[in-house]
Amino acid sequence: MRFNVVMRYVGVAMLFIAAFMFLSACISYINGRDSAYYPLLLSSLLTALLGAFPLIFVERKEQITNKEGYCIVVGAWLVACVVGMFPYLIWGGEFSLINAWFESVSGFTTTGSSILTDVEALPRGLMFWRMSSTWIGGMGVIMFALVILPSLGRSRMTLSNVELSVMAKDNYRYRTQMIVQILLVVYFGLTLASTLLLRLAGMNWFDALAHAMSACATSGFGTKNTSIAYFDSAAIDTILMFTMAVAGIHFGLIYATVTGKYNNIFRSEVTRFYLGMMLVCSLVVGLSLYFADIYPGLLTALRHASFQVVSVVTTTGFATADSNVWTPLAIIVLIFGSLVCACAGSTSGGIKANRMLLAFKMMRTRLRQQQHPNAVLRIKMDGVIQENEVLHLVSLFIVTYLAFLLAGTVFSTLFGVDLMTSFSASMASMGNVGPGFGQVGSMSNYAGLPAVVKFSNTFLMLLGRLEIFGLIQLFFIKWWR
Repeated sequence: MRFNVVMRYVGVAMLFIAAFMFLSACISYINGRDSAYYPLLLSSLLTALLGAFPLIFVERKEQITNKEGYCIVVGAWLVACVVGMFPYLIWGGEFSLINAWFESVSGFTTTGSSILTDVEALPRGLMFWRMSSTWIGGMGVIMFALVILPSLGRSRMTLSNVELSVMAKDNYRYRTQMIVQILLVVYFGLTLASTLLLRLAGMNWFDALAHAMSACATSGFGTKNTSIAYFDSAAIDTILMFTMAVAGIHFGLIYATVTGKYNNIFRSEVTRFYLGMMLVCSLVVGLSLYFADIYPGLLTALRHASFQVVSVVTTTGFATADSNVWTPLAIIVLIFGSLVCACAGSTSGGIKANRMLLAFKMMRTRLRQQQHPNAVLRIKMDGVIQENEVLHLVSLFIVTYLAFLLAGTVFSTLFGVDLMTSFSASMASMGNVGPGFGQVGSMSNYAGLPAVVKFSNTFLMLLGRLEIFGLIQLFFIKWWR
């Protein structure tokens, strides 16, 4: 393991982050050099110096090993979260050390949870940095860094393979350079289109850009204390639902659909499962709210239900209503959506629709095998036979995911947090969803949780974003040999 090589490539990611800090400082300057200007400028300078140091003293290597690739990717995420704290700590306000760490991790992992009780009190420069961190995290720190590393050769392929999960790579049939270009074209294009549509729907340019960045990253960071409920606009709700839903689809399939390829959204079994799940859940929640007289009209009930379902399933976390006061059936459906979530290859977190669909297929196959013991049965998805190793990894991931969810829940209850808040906060953190229920509901925040529980939730956020095994293997000493 060549730690100097690892630090060199982590430094490149830091330089990229420093550029966004500087851009945020420019936003502060345009807004009359608000109180975030000097914190952002200083943070940008400090992050750039830390990133440039290994680039100056470590010689560039043409090739890196898979183990070094894992360390670069995980190291870049962890370092990004650390340097992302700088603007918050220097600015002050509600940002204690643990709060700054929580907000930074929540941003880069696109969880969207917040410790802020008054988001609107932030200066625009710091708001923009908050959105920048989550927008970078949505695409992936390394994926963005690959854009400015055109001469990496085989190392470029190693890094992209580590950043993309096994499930995410299934629908890509291109070279590494093309994959990066596809991701960026779809990501930039969706952000731009969403910004323009939100501006036409009545938002000002800053709010439109901020919410478009957040929606495309499926994060849920916003500029208002009451999230999307502040705007009370059916048009804005519809645009954001569309953006969130599209951002939850495999980006390779989106590109294939736009360019007229055969392997597109309409032929994807996973996409049909994902969209069908959101449709059914929205209808169930909407009817539940209507018959419980929570909303007087059926259309109003369906509007709020569909928005919240799409927001939760895509792990975005925007809100137009307080789901804490909804019916038990509605809450159970939202919990189910928070566990399954959207598709691999998107910006969402959670178990992923791909794995859940395969799990359902495995259960069905097991029942058929019991009925016909001598039959040779194969599990297919999108017409492709799934190998036993893939099915084993799916089962292992789901079991490990639920085990960490249980551990996070138990840990929170040890420090006096009630069961619903403990479970939903752990679930929302692990799935990078954001809002839960109880004290961390859709119209609440994480400010009231004990500091140690906030820290444990950030660990769950990182586990979920790095798909568990990418992070926990760093804690095994034998792996470093």
